[in-house]
Amino acid sequence: MNIGAGTEVVERIRAAAGSTRGDLKIIGTLGGFAGLVELPRLKDPVLVSATDGVGTKVLIAEALGRYDTVGIDLVAMSVNDLITTGARPLFFLDYLAVGRLDPDKAVALIEGVAEGCRQSGCALLGGETAEMPDLYEGGRFDLAGFAVGMVEKEKIIDGSGVAAGDAIIGLPASGVHSNGFSLVRKILEVNKISYNDELPGAGAAGEALLEPTRIYVSDVASLTAAARVRALAHITGGGLPENVPRVIPDGAQAVIDLAAWPVPPLFQALQRLGGVEEAEMLRTFNMGIGMVAVVAAAEAGHALAAVPGAAVIGEIARGREKLRFQGSLTGGGRQ
Repeated sequence: MNIGAGTEVVERIRAAAGSTRGDLKIIGTLGGFAGLVELPRLKDPVLVSATDGVGTKVLIAEALGRYDTVGIDLVAMSVNDLITTGARPLFFLDYLAVGRLDPDKAVALIEGVAEGCRQSGCALLGGETAEMPDLYEGGRFDLAGFAVGMVEKEKIIDGSGVAAGDAIIGLPASGVHSNGFSLVRKILEVNKISYNDELPGAGAAGEALLEPTRIYVSDVASLTAAARVRALAHITGGGLPENVPRVIPDGAQAVIDLAAWPVPPLFQALQRLGGVEEAEMLRTFNMGIGMVAVVAAAEAGHALAAVPGAAVIGEIARGREKLRFQGSLTGGGRQ
């Protein structure tokens, strides 16, 4: 490990980390062996944790030499999972693995992490940077991290209250987010499309693909303040088919109308260029819906008003299968 470069990175990111503390009381300073934080006072607190990485999206960042967005993705992937329980994110720690430590690149990456933490209202409590030239050749790197949050036990969202007649609300995605990039890169390679080339309706391919994952912390806070949220599903790897059933109780069925929201042009372009079947698109990408909420039908209007761009995309019925699609994906859509 280049000790001098590592020390430089810690000093340069100190201010960025400090800007993420919000109303949390942090004990000690960045650069110690461990981070300490005083927990908020709750009547019956439950700790919640989630961990994830960015996957092969980092290869696009490396190809374009742009490192200011994937740190946001890293935080988003963990906190978006965490908040599906109703928890508030408290703090985040990151792990950056590189072949050779470049302070400018590392600082850009970690400043992106800090921005994700600011958007999430959680503290960047610390992290680890590992220099491993035998594993990561050239400029290759990888990012991982985890978030810890807290929720009042009686306010945990676990899907147990989901019932027939409830409305399914879809919250819009900001783009591909952080899943499906192996297929994306294959489609571009087969079609000889560079990251600087234009994709119909979506702009330059690289810019569109590096659009950071939307962080839903404030959206979910607004949603839970406006309506009784009975279930939340973060739409990541596996898309709607794999993630929605995870929060649907036995005996209930989520019926999703695929024509209920407009599929963003980026996904339309990828599907057309790759000749990808609709079922495979749904299993691989979020298709424009990054978070799904279930609320009482009577409160659907309040939920829609709480999050701009949200749409009713289905309802809960009775059934043995936990998910059923109707209709087909469309570039149109309705709300």
